[in-house]
Amino acid sequence: MLIQFIASLDFQAIVFVIMALLAIAGALGCVFSKRVAHSLLSLMLTFIAVAGVFILAGAEMLAAIQILVYLGSVMLVVQFGVMLTRRKIQEADY
Repeated sequence: MLIQFIASLDFQAIVFVIMALLAIAGALGCVFSKRVAHSLLSLMLTFIAVAGVFILAGAEMLAAIQILVYLGSVMLVVQFGVMLTRRKIQEADY
């Protein structure tokens, strides 16, 4: 039954399912990641997948805004914040 359902899907539906699964996986990775840098990369994956869903929906302008605003500026600021944050490397460092 599952094979018949998958065979009945067209190309756009398959790509949508893949993008949706990537967005969900990225969001879960962002929440459950132990390191902040890995969480940042998962959030970037989520933003790219959401932009892909916007392209599939025919909203190219929203996809461009998603990439330019969120990936281009917000994530860059967060990345610099993560890189410039002092963290304890050894037990002797304070």
